[in-house]
Amino acid sequence: MLSNEESVETKLQRIAEKAKSDSDCKYTSLFHLMNEELLLGCFEQLRNNAASGIDGVTKDQYAEQLPENLCQLVGRLHRMAYIPQPVMRVYIPKPGSNKMRPLGIPALEDKLVQAGLVKILQRIYEQDFIDDSYGFRPGRSCHDALRALSQTVENQPVNYIVEADIRGFFDNVDQDQLMVFLGHRIADKRILRYIKRFLKAGIQEGGVYRASDRGTPQGGVISPLLANIYLHYSLDLWFTRRFVKTCHGIARMIRYADDFVVCFQIEADAKRFRHAMEERLNQFGLEIAPEKTCCIEFGVFAIKRAKARSEKAATFDFLGFTHYCSRSRNGQRFRMKRKTISKRLTAKLKAYKGWLRSNRTLTTPEIIQKTVSKLHGHYGYYGVTDNSQGINAYYYEVRGMLYKWLNRRGKRGCYSWEKFTKLLTRYPLPTPRIMVNLF
Repeated sequence: MLSNEESVETKLQRIAEKAKSDSDCKYTSLFHLMNEELLLGCFEQLRNNAASGIDGVTKDQYAEQLPENLCQLVGRLHRMAYIPQPVMRVYIPKPGSNKMRPLGIPALEDKLVQAGLVKILQRIYEQDFIDDSYGFRPGRSCHDALRALSQTVENQPVNYIVEADIRGFFDNVDQDQLMVFLGHRIADKRILRYIKRFLKAGIQEGGVYRASDRGTPQGGVISPLLANIYLHYSLDLWFTRRFVKTCHGIARMIRYADDFVVCFQIEADAKRFRHAMEERLNQFGLEIAPEKTCCIEFGVFAIKRAKARSEKAATFDFLGFTHYCSRSRNGQRFRMKRKTISKRLTAKLKAYKGWLRSNRTLTTPEIIQKTVSKLHGHYGYYGVTDNSQGINAYYYEVRGMLYKWLNRRGKRGCYSWEKFTKLLTRYPLPTPRIMVNLF
């Protein structure tokens, strides 16, 4: 590339600035950015150990002739000769259950092209998405959503929570409606045609092809972005621009992908939203799961009112945590606290036990090293304010399982707890600690 040429990153930044300053701008010329420089960056970001799709091509194999492969790929893209391959569907064990979870694996070049499209579209839609949308966005995380929820419930006059769950969201997105939504911002026909091709690429399972008339690409890196765009137009804008204006008290929705909760001050607003939201989603081919969707009393007065009814204050689940009403340590003010969802904790422990069973032939140092990594990962997510009990429970159960499995390696009863303690002195397990402050 000549030194006086703009880099792709510079061009993308200018697109972002234009999108931010002009919310009505439609982009007619974007596809020229799908060049070798952009796709090379996407290739470098691919995981080295990522599973291959139906083409069987791995990252290492593609890298053997990377410049030639990227050049040919760009040529096919710009001739509109590139045809996405069906996603290979496999099933993996679902932690804590006997059920299997479907997993979609796109072909390597499909991953590259989708990643390139995401880089372009993200610069536009990041300027449009509402602040309270947290899922699969750069610089945002589950913990940011939890922090926003805590600040709202504890610092605003929140008295009711609507907990909502969309049934099979990623499989039920209306593709035609999604294309209409994309047309509000994207007028580059090549971008739209390739997105349409990915939507229609289909699924291959056990050697049998199945067309995909609904939903977003299984396992595709573009799927989360398309999902956010769909919910931005079908839910977020409707809530922030229309429904909130009809409320008599405060109302705030916090969404992480298809998982969201809504805080209300007035009961009538909360109940009205519960029904209006269902009608709104139905218009776009989406359904809520009634058994996972409810309106509950929650907030500073919830405990007192529940006691008057001889009941316990209601709780709700969000992003892996059960949220419940409580008080500060000195009892002076209301606090919303959280703990690991009990079913989630059980599932995590079952998953670890299954891992031990599958890897019992590893050496003791290897097993402990992997266990250390798993504990760090668990603390990194679940180690949030108020959840000391949850992460301590996980630690003690994991330690107990580890002792039992190591004890089975020799003669029954020959491995004492004292010996195990000495082993942990040499190979210590990380102790539970709060990693994320939600204040």
